[in-house]
Amino acid sequence: MKIHHISENNSILNKFIAEIRDVAIQKDSLRFRRNIERIGEILSYELSKNLSYKPIDVVTPLGEKSIEKPTNDIVLCSILRAGLPLHQGLLNYFDDAENAFISAYRTHPVNNTASEIVVEYFASPSIANKTLLLADPMLATGQSLVAVYEAIKKYGAPKELHIVAVIAAKEGIDFIKPHFPENTHLWVATIDPELTDKGYIVPGLGDAGDLAFGSKL
Repeated sequence: MKIHHISENNSILNKFIAEIRDVAIQKDSLRFRRNIERIGEILSYELSKNLSYKPIDVVTPLGEKSIEKPTNDIVLCSILRAGLPLHQGLLNYFDDAENAFISAYRTHPVNNTASEIVVEYFASPSIANKTLLLADPMLATGQSLVAVYEAIKKYGAPKELHIVAVIAAKEGIDFIKPHFPENTHLWVATIDPELTDKGYIVPGLGDAGDLAFGSKL
């Protein structure tokens, strides 16, 4: 797996990451969603450098200009519900992409101890031989991402696979590596060092879904 850790180099991305972490600023759910969206736009720009291109001739009012344009057939797939603001950021840049959505949640079927990931909903166009962008803002344990990928690949194999995340834990990255093709790319805004015993990223930011859309039952 090729890991692209974008905040290793300082940029305006730092500001948006700082704001989604800040306990005072993140109380504004509208700003939180918008910052996740803007981070998605930055990750989209960086990812676009790895796409395939071909020249096309563009007619201007005064002549013609040859411009390299991307040729990938892109499918954006986000994990509900926390992935929605990140999905919108990706879609702002890859505005002609097809779209897919999948659900995943953690359940404790036995005595509230051991947990498992349940995938119940998947709506998608064909992903066979296309460029799949799998978006999940928080890559914590990595178990949800692996469960989602196992469900998706039953419907066809993408030509290219890119995982897009806002914050990832080192442990989660290590966990997903053997479960994805070797040529998979991970685009992550920032990487944190550890997880709590409940699987939350430290220092992280809390529950991205709740911060974006309100608490759930």
